[in-house]
Amino acid sequence: MLSGIRGAAVRIDAATPPRRDRAVDALRALAILGVVLGHWLVTALVADGGTLRAASPLGPMPWLAPVSWMFQTLAVFFMVGGHVATRSLASARTRGVTYGAWLRTRLARLFVPVAAVLVVWTVAAACLLLGGASFVTVHTVVKLALSPLWFLLVFAALTAATPLLVRLNPLWPLAVVFHVDLVRFGLGGPSWLGWVNVVAGWLVPYTVGAAWTRGELERPRAGRLLLIGGAVATAVLIGWAGYPASMVGVPGAAVSNLDPPTLAAVTFGLAQCGLALLLRDRLRRALRGPLAWAAVALVNLSAMTVFLWHQTAMMATTATGLFAGRLPGLHTVPDGLGWVAARLLWLPVFALMLGVCRAAFHPYERGPREPRRRDGGRSRVIRVHHRSGRTESKAAPSA
Repeated sequence: MLSGIRGAAVRIDAATPPRRDRAVDALRALAILGVVLGHWLVTALVADGGTLRAASPLGPMPWLAPVSWMFQTLAVFFMVGGHVATRSLASARTRGVTYGAWLRTRLARLFVPVAAVLVVWTVAAACLLLGGASFVTVHTVVKLALSPLWFLLVFAALTAATPLLVRLNPLWPLAVVFHVDLVRFGLGGPSWLGWVNVVAGWLVPYTVGAAWTRGELERPRAGRLLLIGGAVATAVLIGWAGYPASMVGVPGAAVSNLDPPTLAAVTFGLAQCGLALLLRDRLRRALRGPLAWAAVALVNLSAMTVFLWHQTAMMATTATGLFAGRLPGLHTVPDGLGWVAARLLWLPVFALMLGVCRAAFHPYERGPREPRRRDGGRSRVIRVHHRSGRTESKAAPSA
């Protein structure tokens, strides 16, 4: 069995184009896994009679805030997304592919898998209501299942605007976030103004990714500046400006750093981006081995499925567990270390259920082929993959 795994890893490694930057895929995989583990650790469904309610251990145990620092990795994902999109657009223009064809391909990769999620949860919500489940329960589970979709809307908007963002300095959207928060929190402005930061806040790491494509972040000095500057700014905002320490939303909290993003979330994201940039060379060296690269490649191949279905996997486990009663770490109130210890034991079960979801819904993640060039041909990489066979052509995840 071990020889078979290693043989498959070698084939995946051999099918990967030599010029592919494996650090990009590693950072994307780490970002996705960070989001998944973060949600599984700080989101709880509490059984209250016949009703399920959402809760978080960060409320009764605020000292767990550093958990959100480790697993709130969306800034890294947006940085990698900006880097990949700007690089892909430049490549498409070189091949003579139109902007419209390029955009349709990238958006299809985002939204085709969403159709399966919407259909499943529409049917599930109807069945739950017809089966007598309370509206609170249905609202809770549907909101948790579909909440990751907000990310896709923002990411799609930034992807569509990529030609306008290729040379945008990240300081411009950062200035917008700063002034929005100044008006909201410093001058008593309207709270709805914060929703401007949904775009401006994530535009900051996205344009950092564009700067990476331009070659402006290759020196370690750039990564250190982002890491240290972002960390110091975040510490000041939390310690002296009164921003929450948690980088994710906490039920009942007056202010959320994530919904919508605040200046503290953005500066924290810049620190994460700086750390990610500093890790690139180490990741490239680590991924020279076929086994390590195969693991990263497989995560990237299933990135959308993992992202879209990880909350469903957790809730399916929770619902199934109700047949055995109120289980610690699964249905109980997250108010102590006992809950944390029990929740850690449930993580492998969540992962197993996510594997079932992947087996069922991964086919919907297969995006369309790269658009043909105007001369009717395909890029050299695609021709090489086509000749190498169907299995090996899927081994390297698409950018």
